[in-house]
Amino acid sequence: MREIVFKVGLASLAACTMLGASAQTTTACNGAGCGFGGGGLLNQQTTLRLTAGQLTALLNSTSDGQQLLQVAGAPQCDIEIVTLRYRTVGGAGEAAIASAALMIPGGKACSGPRPTLLYAHGTTAYKKYNLADITQTDPRNGDGASEGISVAAMYAAQGYIVVASNYAGYAGSDLDYHPYLNGAQQSADMVASLQAARVALYAPGAGRTVQENGKLFVTGYSQGGYVAMATHRLLQASGIPVTASAPGSGPYALAAMGDALAAGQVGIGSTVFAVLVTTSYQRSYQNLYRQPSEFYESAYAPGIASLLPSMNSLDKIFAQGKLPTSQLFNSTPPASQFAQLTPPNAPPLASPDLTPVFALGFGSADLVRNGYRLAMLEDALVNPDGAFPSSTSAMAPAARPTQPLRVDFKLNDLRNWQPRAPVLLCGGHDDPTVFFFNATVQQAYWRNANVPAGLTSVLDVDDPHPAPGDPFAAIKNGFLSAKLAVANNGGASAVMEAYHATLVAPFCMAAARGFFGQF
Repeated sequence: MREIVFKVGLASLAACTMLGASAQTTTACNGAGCGFGGGGLLNQQTTLRLTAGQLTALLNSTSDGQQLLQVAGAPQCDIEIVTLRYRTVGGAGEAAIASAALMIPGGKACSGPRPTLLYAHGTTAYKKYNLADITQTDPRNGDGASEGISVAAMYAAQGYIVVASNYAGYAGSDLDYHPYLNGAQQSADMVASLQAARVALYAPGAGRTVQENGKLFVTGYSQGGYVAMATHRLLQASGIPVTASAPGSGPYALAAMGDALAAGQVGIGSTVFAVLVTTSYQRSYQNLYRQPSEFYESAYAPGIASLLPSMNSLDKIFAQGKLPTSQLFNSTPPASQFAQLTPPNAPPLASPDLTPVFALGFGSADLVRNGYRLAMLEDALVNPDGAFPSSTSAMAPAARPTQPLRVDFKLNDLRNWQPRAPVLLCGGHDDPTVFFFNATVQQAYWRNANVPAGLTSVLDVDDPHPAPGDPFAAIKNGFLSAKLAVANNGGASAVMEAYHATLVAPFCMAAARGFFGQF
Protein backbone atom coordinates (compact mmCIF):
# COMPACT_ATOMS: atom_id res chain seq x y z
CA MET A 1 0.00 0.00 0.00
CA ARG A 2 1.66 3.21 -1.03
CA GLU A 3 0.64 6.75 -1.52
CA ILE A 4 3.24 8.39 -3.63
CA VAL A 5 5.04 8.76 -6.83
CA PHE A 6 8.44 7.29 -7.55
CA LYS A 7 10.82 4.88 -5.83
CA VAL A 8 14.00 6.77 -6.54
CA GLY A 9 17.33 4.93 -6.52
CA LEU A 10 19.92 5.85 -3.91
CA ALA A 11 23.08 4.46 -5.50
CA SER A 12 24.85 7.79 -5.93
CA LEU A 13 24.69 8.84 -2.29
CA ALA A 14 28.44 8.62 -1.92
CA ALA A 15 28.60 11.94 -3.72
CA CYS A 16 26.31 13.60 -1.19
CA THR A 17 27.41 15.49 1.90
CA MET A 18 26.00 13.78 4.99
CA LEU A 19 26.29 15.82 8.16
CA GLY A 20 26.94 14.70 11.69
CA ALA A 21 24.50 14.25 14.52
CA SER A 22 25.02 17.58 16.24
CA ALA A 23 21.75 19.43 16.69
CA GLN A 24 20.94 23.03 17.40
CA THR A 25 18.27 23.23 20.08
CA THR A 26 15.78 25.99 20.71
CA THR A 27 13.89 25.84 23.98
CA ALA A 28 12.15 29.21 24.05
CA CYS A 29 8.79 29.70 22.38
CA ASN A 30 8.88 33.00 20.55
CA GLY A 31 6.17 34.73 18.58
CA ALA A 32 6.73 32.66 15.47
CA GLY A 33 6.58 29.31 17.21
CA CYS A 34 3.72 29.54 19.67
CA GLY A 35 0.02 28.82 19.39
CA PHE A 36 -2.09 26.15 17.71
CA GLY A 37 -1.54 23.83 20.66
CA GLY A 38 2.20 23.78 20.03
CA GLY A 39 4.99 25.06 22.23
CA GLY A 40 7.34 25.72 19.32
CA LEU A 41 10.57 24.28 18.09
CA LEU A 42 12.31 21.71 20.28
CA ASN A 43 15.37 21.05 18.12
CA GLN A 44 16.65 21.14 14.58
CA GLN A 45 19.27 19.04 12.84
CA THR A 46 20.64 19.47 9.35
CA THR A 47 20.83 15.95 7.95
CA LEU A 48 21.63 16.46 4.28
CA ARG A 49 23.01 19.01 1.84
CA LEU A 50 22.90 18.53 -1.92
CA THR A 51 24.00 20.79 -4.71
CA ALA A 52 21.69 21.05 -7.69
CA GLY A 53 24.14 18.91 -9.61
CA GLN A 54 24.25 16.22 -6.92
CA LEU A 55 20.45 16.04 -6.81
CA THR A 56 20.38 15.79 -10.61
CA ALA A 57 22.90 12.95 -10.51
CA LEU A 58 20.91 11.19 -7.81
CA LEU A 59 17.72 11.36 -9.85
CA ASN A 60 19.48 10.32 -13.05
CA SER A 61 20.81 7.18 -11.33
CA THR A 62 17.46 5.35 -11.72
CA SER A 63 14.69 5.13 -14.30
CA ASP A 64 12.16 6.31 -11.74
CA GLY A 65 14.30 9.31 -10.92
CA GLN A 66 14.64 10.08 -14.62
CA GLN A 67 10.85 10.06 -14.91
CA LEU A 68 10.65 12.46 -11.99
CA LEU A 69 13.14 14.76 -13.72
CA GLN A 70 10.94 14.78 -16.81
CA VAL A 71 7.97 15.98 -14.77
CA ALA A 72 9.77 18.25 -12.27
CA GLY A 73 12.46 19.67 -14.52
CA ALA A 74 16.16 20.00 -13.79
CA PRO A 75 16.99 21.16 -10.23
CA GLN A 76 17.84 24.87 -10.13
CA CYS A 77 18.79 25.19 -6.46
CA ASP A 78 21.06 23.56 -3.93
CA ILE A 79 19.06 22.23 -0.99
CA GLU A 80 19.59 21.85 2.74
CA ILE A 81 17.30 19.40 4.54
CA VAL A 82 16.66 20.01 8.22
CA THR A 83 14.75 17.67 10.54
CA LEU A 84 12.67 19.54 13.11
CA ARG A 85 10.98 18.34 16.27
CA TYR A 86 8.25 20.56 17.65
CA ARG A 87 5.39 20.63 20.12
CA THR A 88 1.88 20.00 18.86
CA VAL A 89 -1.33 18.32 20.08
CA GLY A 90 -3.07 14.99 19.55
CA GLY A 91 -6.61 14.33 18.40
CA ALA A 92 -8.04 14.70 21.91
CA GLY A 93 -6.05 17.87 22.61
CA GLU A 94 -3.30 16.08 24.49
CA ALA A 95 0.24 17.47 24.37
CA ALA A 96 2.40 15.76 21.77
CA ILE A 97 5.65 16.04 19.84
CA ALA A 98 5.97 15.68 16.07
CA SER A 99 8.66 16.11 13.46
CA ALA A 100 8.93 17.79 10.08
CA ALA A 101 11.26 18.24 7.15
CA LEU A 102 12.41 21.77 6.38
CA MET A 103 13.90 22.00 2.88
CA ILE A 104 15.83 25.21 2.23
CA PRO A 105 16.87 26.23 -1.29
CA GLY A 106 20.23 27.89 -1.89
CA GLY A 107 22.94 28.59 -4.41
CA LYS A 108 23.51 31.48 -6.81
CA ALA A 109 20.40 30.70 -8.85
CA CYS A 110 18.16 30.76 -5.78
CA SER A 111 19.39 33.70 -3.75
CA GLY A 112 17.12 36.38 -2.37
CA PRO A 113 13.71 36.08 -0.70
CA ARG A 114 11.85 32.85 -1.50
CA PRO A 115 8.20 31.71 -1.31
CA THR A 116 7.21 29.25 1.43
CA LEU A 117 5.30 26.05 0.69
CA LEU A 118 3.50 23.86 3.22
CA TYR A 119 3.38 20.26 1.99
CA ALA A 120 1.10 17.56 3.46
CA HIS A 121 1.97 13.93 2.76
CA GLY A 122 -0.22 10.99 1.79
CA THR A 123 -1.39 8.01 3.82
CA THR A 124 1.23 5.67 5.21
CA ALA A 125 1.04 2.73 7.58
CA TYR A 126 4.72 2.91 8.56
CA LYS A 127 5.33 4.51 11.96
CA LYS A 128 8.83 5.86 11.16
CA TYR A 129 7.75 7.60 7.95
CA ASN A 130 10.00 10.63 7.57
CA LEU A 131 10.04 12.97 4.58
CA ALA A 132 13.48 14.26 5.59
CA ASP A 133 15.01 10.81 5.03
CA ILE A 134 15.13 11.07 1.25
CA THR A 135 18.08 8.63 1.24
CA GLN A 136 16.47 6.07 3.56
CA THR A 137 16.94 2.56 2.18
CA ASP A 138 14.70 0.75 4.68
CA PRO A 139 12.06 -0.81 2.37
CA ARG A 140 9.35 -0.08 4.92
CA ASN A 141 10.13 3.62 4.48
CA GLY A 142 10.52 3.41 0.72
CA ASP A 143 7.53 5.67 0.24
CA GLY A 144 8.97 8.20 2.69
CA ALA A 145 12.17 8.44 0.67
CA SER A 146 10.22 8.53 -2.59
CA GLU A 147 7.77 11.18 -1.52
CA GLY A 148 10.48 13.22 0.18
CA ILE A 149 12.73 13.29 -2.87
CA SER A 150 9.73 14.07 -5.09
CA VAL A 151 8.93 17.09 -2.90
CA ALA A 152 12.60 18.12 -2.90
CA ALA A 153 12.85 17.90 -6.69
CA MET A 154 9.48 19.43 -7.47
CA TYR A 155 9.53 22.33 -5.01
CA ALA A 156 12.70 22.91 -2.95
CA ALA A 157 15.06 22.49 -5.92
CA GLN A 158 12.91 25.00 -7.82
CA GLY A 159 13.21 27.70 -5.18
CA TYR A 160 10.50 27.06 -2.58
CA ILE A 161 11.19 26.93 1.16
CA VAL A 162 9.34 23.70 1.96
CA VAL A 163 7.87 22.75 5.33
CA ALA A 164 6.56 19.16 5.36
CA SER A 165 5.22 17.75 8.61
CA ASN A 166 5.53 14.01 9.22
CA TYR A 167 2.37 14.37 11.39
CA ALA A 168 1.80 13.43 15.00
CA GLY A 169 2.12 9.67 15.48
CA TYR A 170 4.97 9.21 13.00
CA ALA A 171 8.76 9.65 13.00
CA GLY A 172 10.02 11.49 16.07
CA SER A 173 6.55 11.69 17.64
CA ASP A 174 5.65 10.46 21.11
CA LEU A 175 1.95 10.07 20.23
CA ASP A 176 0.97 6.39 20.15
CA TYR A 177 -1.62 6.80 17.36
CA HIS A 178 -2.10 9.06 14.35
CA PRO A 179 -5.08 11.48 14.25
CA TYR A 180 -5.90 10.44 10.69
CA LEU A 181 -8.34 12.73 8.82
CA ASN A 182 -8.96 14.73 11.98
CA GLY A 183 -9.21 18.09 10.26
CA ALA A 184 -8.81 20.27 13.35
CA GLN A 185 -5.79 18.37 14.67
CA GLN A 186 -4.01 17.85 11.38
CA SER A 187 -4.33 21.47 10.31
CA ALA A 188 -3.12 22.69 13.72
CA ASP A 189 -0.22 20.26 13.45
CA MET A 190 0.71 21.67 10.03
CA VAL A 191 0.58 25.27 11.28
CA ALA A 192 2.67 24.32 14.32
CA SER A 193 5.28 22.83 11.96
CA LEU A 194 5.31 26.08 9.97
CA GLN A 195 5.84 28.11 13.11
CA ALA A 196 8.64 25.80 14.25
CA ALA A 197 10.26 25.97 10.81
CA ARG A 198 10.29 29.75 10.94
CA VAL A 199 12.05 29.66 14.29
CA ALA A 200 14.65 27.30 12.82
CA LEU A 201 15.07 29.30 9.63
CA TYR A 202 15.87 32.51 11.46
CA ALA A 203 17.62 31.03 14.51
CA PRO A 204 20.64 33.11 15.61
CA GLY A 205 23.86 31.35 14.74
CA ALA A 206 22.30 29.09 12.10
CA GLY A 207 24.08 31.05 9.40
CA ARG A 208 21.18 30.97 6.95
CA THR A 209 20.68 33.87 4.59
CA VAL A 210 17.49 32.63 2.93
CA GLN A 211 14.40 34.62 3.84
CA GLU A 212 10.72 34.30 3.09
CA ASN A 213 9.22 36.68 0.54
CA GLY A 214 5.77 36.81 2.15
CA LYS A 215 4.06 34.34 -0.18
CA LEU A 216 2.63 31.18 1.41
CA PHE A 217 1.40 28.22 -0.64
CA VAL A 218 -0.26 25.04 0.63
CA THR A 219 -0.42 21.71 -1.16
CA GLY A 220 -0.54 17.96 -0.56
CA TYR A 221 -1.83 14.77 -2.09
CA SER A 222 -4.39 12.12 -1.04
CA GLN A 223 -4.62 12.34 2.76
CA GLY A 224 -2.32 15.30 2.24
CA GLY A 225 -4.84 16.88 -0.13
CA TYR A 226 -7.40 16.76 2.67
CA VAL A 227 -4.86 18.10 5.17
CA ALA A 228 -3.82 20.89 2.79
CA MET A 229 -7.41 22.10 2.45
CA ALA A 230 -8.02 21.90 6.21
CA THR A 231 -4.78 23.86 6.73
CA HIS A 232 -5.84 26.57 4.28
CA ARG A 233 -9.12 26.81 6.20
CA LEU A 234 -7.32 27.21 9.54
CA LEU A 235 -4.77 29.71 8.26
CA GLN A 236 -7.55 31.83 6.77
CA ALA A 237 -9.62 31.67 9.97
CA SER A 238 -6.52 32.67 11.96
CA GLY A 239 -5.82 35.72 9.81
CA ILE A 240 -2.65 34.25 8.26
CA PRO A 241 -2.66 35.13 4.54
CA VAL A 242 -2.53 32.23 2.09
CA THR A 243 -1.38 33.12 -1.42
CA ALA A 244 -2.95 30.02 -3.00
CA SER A 245 -3.50 26.32 -2.32
CA ALA A 246 -3.59 23.22 -4.52
CA PRO A 247 -4.97 20.14 -2.76
CA GLY A 248 -4.70 16.92 -4.78
CA SER A 249 -7.01 13.87 -4.73
CA GLY A 250 -8.19 14.34 -1.16
CA PRO A 251 -11.40 13.13 0.57
CA TYR A 252 -12.69 16.66 1.18
CA ALA A 253 -16.36 15.65 1.10
CA LEU A 254 -15.60 13.14 3.81
CA ALA A 255 -19.18 12.47 4.88
CA ALA A 256 -20.21 11.73 1.29
CA MET A 257 -17.13 9.55 0.91
CA GLY A 258 -18.09 7.63 4.06
CA ASP A 259 -21.62 7.11 2.81
CA ALA A 260 -20.31 5.89 -0.56
CA LEU A 261 -18.07 3.44 1.27
CA ALA A 262 -20.94 2.09 3.36
CA ALA A 263 -22.96 1.81 0.14
CA GLY A 264 -20.36 -0.60 -1.19
CA GLN A 265 -18.03 1.68 -3.12
CA VAL A 266 -14.95 0.10 -1.59
CA GLY A 267 -11.86 1.68 -3.05
CA ILE A 268 -8.33 0.33 -3.16
CA GLY A 269 -6.74 0.52 0.28
CA SER A 270 -10.01 0.77 2.21
CA THR A 271 -9.11 -1.80 4.87
CA VAL A 272 -6.03 0.22 5.83
CA PHE A 273 -7.90 3.52 5.72
CA ALA A 274 -10.72 2.07 7.84
CA VAL A 275 -8.34 1.06 10.63
CA LEU A 276 -6.51 4.39 10.57
CA VAL A 277 -9.67 6.49 10.65
CA THR A 278 -11.54 4.48 13.28
CA THR A 279 -8.47 4.43 15.52
CA SER A 280 -8.14 8.17 15.04
CA TYR A 281 -11.76 8.99 15.81
CA GLN A 282 -12.05 6.56 18.71
CA ARG A 283 -8.98 8.11 20.35
CA SER A 284 -10.13 11.64 19.52
CA TYR A 285 -13.85 11.43 20.35
CA GLN A 286 -14.31 8.06 22.10
CA ASN A 287 -17.71 7.53 20.49
CA LEU A 288 -17.38 4.74 17.91
CA TYR A 289 -17.48 1.65 20.12
CA ARG A 290 -17.01 0.35 23.64
CA GLN A 291 -14.94 -2.59 22.41
CA PRO A 292 -13.26 -2.99 19.01
CA SER A 293 -15.31 -6.17 18.44
CA GLU A 294 -18.39 -3.97 18.02
CA PHE A 295 -16.88 -2.61 14.82
CA TYR A 296 -14.43 -5.29 13.66
CA GLU A 297 -15.00 -8.96 12.98
CA SER A 298 -13.65 -11.27 15.69
CA ALA A 299 -10.80 -12.51 13.49
CA TYR A 300 -9.31 -9.01 13.42
CA ALA A 301 -10.52 -7.25 16.56
CA PRO A 302 -7.73 -8.35 18.95
CA GLY A 303 -4.98 -5.76 18.94
CA ILE A 304 -6.40 -3.78 16.04
CA ALA A 305 -6.84 -0.56 18.04
CA SER A 306 -3.04 -0.26 18.16
CA LEU A 307 -2.22 -1.95 14.83
CA LEU A 308 -1.59 1.13 12.65
CA PRO A 309 0.67 2.92 12.12
CA SER A 310 3.14 0.09 12.58
CA MET A 311 6.85 -0.70 12.58
CA ASN A 312 6.01 -3.64 10.29
CA SER A 313 5.29 -3.46 6.58
CA LEU A 314 1.75 -3.89 5.32
CA ASP A 315 2.83 -7.05 3.50
CA LYS A 316 3.84 -8.58 6.82
CA ILE A 317 0.62 -7.42 8.51
CA PHE A 318 -1.45 -8.99 5.73
CA ALA A 319 0.62 -12.19 5.82
CA GLN A 320 0.13 -12.49 9.58
CA GLY A 321 -3.65 -12.34 9.10
CA LYS A 322 -4.02 -9.19 11.18
CA LEU A 323 -5.78 -7.35 8.37
CA PRO A 324 -7.47 -8.41 5.11
CA THR A 325 -5.95 -6.95 1.97
CA SER A 326 -9.20 -5.81 0.38
CA GLN A 327 -12.33 -7.40 1.92
CA LEU A 328 -13.89 -4.62 3.95
CA PHE A 329 -17.46 -5.96 4.02
CA ASN A 330 -19.17 -9.33 4.04
CA SER A 331 -20.59 -10.60 0.76
CA THR A 332 -23.85 -11.38 2.59
CA PRO A 333 -26.04 -8.24 2.58
CA PRO A 334 -26.62 -6.74 6.05
CA ALA A 335 -30.33 -6.61 5.16
CA SER A 336 -32.29 -7.62 2.09
CA GLN A 337 -32.93 -4.04 0.96
CA PHE A 338 -29.17 -3.53 0.61
CA ALA A 339 -28.50 -6.56 -1.59
CA GLN A 340 -28.00 -4.30 -4.62
CA LEU A 341 -25.17 -2.58 -2.74
CA THR A 342 -23.34 -5.80 -1.83
CA PRO A 343 -21.42 -5.16 -4.03
CA PRO A 344 -22.89 -2.30 -6.08
CA ASN A 345 -23.15 -2.79 -9.83
CA ALA A 346 -24.23 0.69 -10.89
CA PRO A 347 -22.31 3.11 -8.65
CA PRO A 348 -23.51 6.73 -8.61
CA LEU A 349 -20.93 9.55 -8.63
CA ALA A 350 -17.83 7.35 -8.80
CA SER A 351 -16.72 6.17 -12.24
CA PRO A 352 -18.53 3.09 -13.65
CA ASP A 353 -15.07 1.77 -14.52
CA LEU A 354 -14.56 1.11 -10.80
CA THR A 355 -17.28 -1.54 -10.44
CA PRO A 356 -14.73 -4.42 -10.55
CA VAL A 357 -12.67 -2.65 -7.88
CA PHE A 358 -15.67 -2.39 -5.57
CA ALA A 359 -16.32 -6.13 -5.90
CA LEU A 360 -12.89 -6.83 -4.39
CA GLY A 361 -14.06 -5.17 -1.19
CA PHE A 362 -16.49 -8.02 -0.40
CA GLY A 363 -15.95 -11.57 0.80
CA SER A 364 -16.17 -13.92 3.75
CA ALA A 365 -12.93 -12.74 5.42
CA ASP A 366 -14.26 -9.23 5.89
CA LEU A 367 -13.02 -6.59 8.34
CA VAL A 368 -16.16 -4.66 9.37
CA ARG A 369 -19.13 -6.28 11.07
CA ASN A 370 -22.31 -6.32 9.04
CA GLY A 371 -24.26 -4.81 11.91
CA TYR A 372 -22.07 -1.72 11.95
CA ARG A 373 -22.43 -1.27 8.21
CA LEU A 374 -26.19 -1.72 8.52
CA ALA A 375 -26.40 1.05 11.13
CA MET A 376 -24.58 3.44 8.80
CA LEU A 377 -26.80 2.56 5.84
CA GLU A 378 -30.00 2.94 7.85
CA ASP A 379 -28.94 6.32 9.23
CA ALA A 380 -28.03 7.48 5.72
CA LEU A 381 -31.55 6.68 4.55
CA VAL A 382 -33.08 8.83 7.29
CA ASN A 383 -30.40 11.55 7.29
CA PRO A 384 -29.00 11.64 3.73
CA ASP A 385 -25.94 13.52 2.64
CA GLY A 386 -26.55 16.40 0.24
CA ALA A 387 -24.19 14.96 -2.39
CA PHE A 388 -24.58 11.19 -2.13
CA PRO A 389 -26.29 9.09 -3.40
CA SER A 390 -28.33 11.92 -4.95
CA SER A 391 -27.44 15.57 -4.83
CA THR A 392 -29.12 18.74 -3.63
CA SER A 393 -28.23 22.23 -4.76
CA ALA A 394 -26.43 22.91 -1.47
CA MET A 395 -24.21 19.80 -1.70
CA ALA A 396 -23.86 19.98 2.09
CA PRO A 397 -23.37 17.09 4.54
CA ALA A 398 -26.37 15.55 6.29
CA ALA A 399 -27.90 18.00 8.75
CA ARG A 400 -28.41 15.62 11.69
CA PRO A 401 -26.67 12.25 11.36
CA THR A 402 -26.95 10.06 14.45
CA GLN A 403 -24.76 7.03 13.74
CA PRO A 404 -21.40 7.77 15.49
CA LEU A 405 -19.06 7.25 12.54
CA ARG A 406 -21.29 9.37 10.30
CA VAL A 407 -21.30 12.04 13.02
CA ASP A 408 -17.50 12.03 13.06
CA PHE A 409 -17.27 12.13 9.28
CA LYS A 410 -19.51 15.18 9.22
CA LEU A 411 -17.43 16.85 11.94
CA ASN A 412 -14.36 16.45 9.72
CA ASP A 413 -16.02 17.17 6.38
CA LEU A 414 -14.59 20.24 4.62
CA ARG A 415 -17.87 21.45 3.16
CA ASN A 416 -18.07 24.12 5.84
CA TRP A 417 -15.90 27.03 4.67
CA GLN A 418 -15.32 29.38 1.73
CA PRO A 419 -11.79 30.26 0.58
CA ARG A 420 -10.71 33.84 -0.01
CA ALA A 421 -7.54 32.88 -1.89
CA PRO A 422 -7.25 30.85 -5.13
CA VAL A 423 -7.64 27.07 -4.89
CA LEU A 424 -6.88 24.42 -7.52
CA LEU A 425 -8.38 20.97 -6.91
CA CYS A 426 -6.44 18.36 -8.88
CA GLY A 427 -7.13 14.67 -9.51
CA GLY A 428 -8.05 12.04 -12.06
CA HIS A 429 -11.62 11.01 -12.84
CA ASP A 430 -10.98 7.25 -12.65
CA ASP A 431 -9.23 7.32 -9.26
CA PRO A 432 -10.01 4.00 -7.48
CA THR A 433 -8.65 5.11 -4.11
CA VAL A 434 -10.00 8.62 -3.43
CA PHE A 435 -12.91 9.22 -5.75
CA PHE A 436 -12.80 12.26 -8.01
CA PHE A 437 -16.28 13.28 -6.94
CA ASN A 438 -14.66 14.79 -3.84
CA ALA A 439 -13.29 17.58 -6.04
CA THR A 440 -16.46 18.12 -8.05
CA VAL A 441 -18.69 18.04 -4.97
CA GLN A 442 -16.45 20.49 -3.10
CA GLN A 443 -16.47 22.81 -6.09
CA ALA A 444 -20.27 22.59 -6.36
CA TYR A 445 -20.59 23.35 -2.64
CA TRP A 446 -18.43 26.45 -3.05
CA ARG A 447 -20.42 27.63 -6.05
CA ASN A 448 -23.64 27.30 -4.07
CA ALA A 449 -21.96 29.23 -1.23
CA ASN A 450 -21.25 32.08 -3.67
CA VAL A 451 -17.48 31.77 -3.72
CA PRO A 452 -16.44 34.16 -6.54
CA ALA A 453 -16.29 32.53 -9.95
CA GLY A 454 -12.77 31.68 -10.97
CA LEU A 455 -11.36 31.70 -7.44
CA THR A 456 -11.60 27.91 -7.26
CA SER A 457 -11.12 25.43 -10.09
CA VAL A 458 -10.95 21.68 -10.74
CA LEU A 459 -8.30 19.98 -12.87
CA ASP A 460 -8.77 16.45 -14.21
CA VAL A 461 -5.31 15.39 -15.39
CA ASP A 462 -6.94 12.37 -17.07
CA ASP A 463 -8.42 14.48 -19.86
CA PRO A 464 -7.18 13.17 -23.21
CA HIS A 465 -8.56 16.12 -25.19
CA PRO A 466 -7.38 19.42 -23.68
CA ALA A 467 -8.99 22.47 -25.22
CA PRO A 468 -6.97 24.95 -27.25
CA GLY A 469 -5.17 27.31 -24.93
CA ASP A 470 -5.57 25.03 -21.90
CA PRO A 471 -2.78 26.05 -19.48
CA PHE A 472 -2.61 22.45 -18.27
CA ALA A 473 -2.42 20.86 -21.73
CA ALA A 474 1.17 19.70 -21.17
CA ILE A 475 0.17 18.12 -17.85
CA LYS A 476 -2.73 16.25 -19.48
CA ASN A 477 -0.65 15.11 -22.43
CA GLY A 478 2.11 13.94 -20.12
CA PHE A 479 -0.37 12.00 -18.04
CA LEU A 480 -1.81 10.34 -21.14
CA SER A 481 1.66 9.21 -22.21
CA ALA A 482 2.45 7.84 -18.75
CA LYS A 483 -0.89 6.04 -18.59
CA LEU A 484 -0.40 4.47 -22.00
CA ALA A 485 3.07 3.27 -21.01
CA VAL A 486 1.66 1.51 -17.94
CA ALA A 487 -1.19 0.02 -19.99
CA ASN A 488 1.22 -1.28 -22.63
CA ASN A 489 3.28 -3.03 -19.97
CA GLY A 490 0.55 -4.41 -17.72
CA GLY A 491 -2.89 -3.75 -19.14
CA ALA A 492 -5.92 -2.15 -17.55
CA SER A 493 -5.35 -3.75 -14.14
CA ALA A 494 -1.87 -2.24 -13.95
CA VAL A 495 -3.30 1.19 -14.74
CA MET A 496 -5.89 0.81 -11.98
CA GLU A 497 -3.26 -0.24 -9.44
CA ALA A 498 -0.92 2.61 -10.37
CA TYR A 499 -3.57 5.27 -10.96
CA HIS A 500 -3.79 7.10 -7.63
CA ALA A 501 -0.26 6.96 -6.28
CA THR A 502 2.01 6.55 -9.28
CA LEU A 503 0.18 8.13 -12.22
CA VAL A 504 -1.91 11.04 -10.96
CA ALA A 505 0.28 12.16 -8.05
CA PRO A 506 3.34 13.53 -9.90
CA PHE A 507 1.21 15.36 -12.46
CA CYS A 508 -0.87 16.98 -9.72
CA MET A 509 2.39 18.07 -8.06
CA ALA A 510 3.54 19.60 -11.33
CA ALA A 511 0.15 21.25 -11.81
CA ALA A 512 0.33 22.73 -8.32
CA ARG A 513 3.74 24.24 -9.03
CA GLY A 514 2.53 25.68 -12.32
CA PHE A 515 -0.54 27.09 -10.60
CA PHE A 516 1.55 28.68 -7.85
CA GLY A 517 3.84 30.18 -10.47
CA GLN A 518 1.04 32.56 -11.48
CA PHE A 519 1.37 34.31 -8.13
